[in-house]
Amino acid sequence: MELSKDILQYLEDSIEETHTLLETICRIPAPSHHEEKRAEFCKKWLEEQGAEGVYIDSALNVIYPVNCENRDDIVVFMAHTDVVFPDTEPLPFAKDDEYFYSPGVGDDTVCLTMMLMVIKYIIKNGIKPNRGILFVANACEEGLGNLKGIRQIMQDFTGRIKEVYTFDGGYKHIVDVCVGSHRYQVKVTTEGGHSYNAFGNKNAIHYLSQLVCGLYNQKLPDTPNNKTTFNVGGISGGTSVNTIAQEATMLYEYRSDLAANLEFMKASFEKEVEKIRAMGVEVTVEVLGIRPCSGEVDWEVHEKMAQKAIAIQQKHSGYECSRESGSTDANMPMSLGVPSICVGTYEGSGAHTRGEKVLIKSIPVGLKITAELILDYFN
Repeated sequence: MELSKDILQYLEDSIEETHTLLETICRIPAPSHHEEKRAEFCKKWLEEQGAEGVYIDSALNVIYPVNCENRDDIVVFMAHTDVVFPDTEPLPFAKDDEYFYSPGVGDDTVCLTMMLMVIKYIIKNGIKPNRGILFVANACEEGLGNLKGIRQIMQDFTGRIKEVYTFDGGYKHIVDVCVGSHRYQVKVTTEGGHSYNAFGNKNAIHYLSQLVCGLYNQKLPDTPNNKTTFNVGGISGGTSVNTIAQEATMLYEYRSDLAANLEFMKASFEKEVEKIRAMGVEVTVEVLGIRPCSGEVDWEVHEKMAQKAIAIQQKHSGYECSRESGSTDANMPMSLGVPSICVGTYEGSGAHTRGEKVLIKSIPVGLKITAELILDYFN
């Protein structure tokens, strides 16, 4: 649909309000699993605009259902509230003539802000959807949040959700292929001892190092059209330079955009772990997170959603929009057979760093992208 003169005027008149709302939300700390303060703010803000029936669920999702009662044709629009940073005190925010700077400003606070501003227009103008619409400011998208928020949504609305759009990332691409991942903490335990008096005792660091080497020598799945990766992202252990280490721990993950390849990597990982156990040391494995790949979706519907999102992004941004694979909130509905697209709404850089920034002039563009995509489902 084409945006009306009325909505275009609203978006233009709301730029300063959008900037102020963005700064306000950016300053509110929201580490994964502890998004309470942002959730409470978003709920209160929506209610102040006139939204009825807004609630916060057990996963800390802020949910605003519109025309969803007794409907099984629900479309979800969502943007996540959590950031990767553990801060529990207010986060910093700065700006100059070109950029807004804040940890999490792009991922995903600006997308959340734009969605809220479009929701405000819908409420103030009494526009009715032609489907059930579920607006969600969701929790736990990042890292070890393990998609807790969208998992809860899909569980609570089982069988009723037919399409999902998640706003996340820049508007030069969409994510329409899901990259799944398995994440672990692995701990090796040995007897340890004094480095001189107990020389010859098993050293946990030594055996963990052999596990790392084994994993880095493993063969990857032979599927040329799919990508599979692995990574040891952290190692810790030992006591002192003159102590044989009793414990050593590592963080390990593998990723792929094909479910069969995740299973291949799981078998390979377990084989390498068993090799170390066979050397007479204790190895414990804790699963930190599982993100699934795509399941069997209606690919015709999925393609229509992708093409619509691309057309809207290209029209308003003037850029060619690419299609990419990634790990987003779309993973969960896609794994359950629900067509889902991740749509970007800004320009910026530095995601997952404290120097993250958003190009100020990209915000009006993102507002139009967000508005057109959402309003296409309203009368």
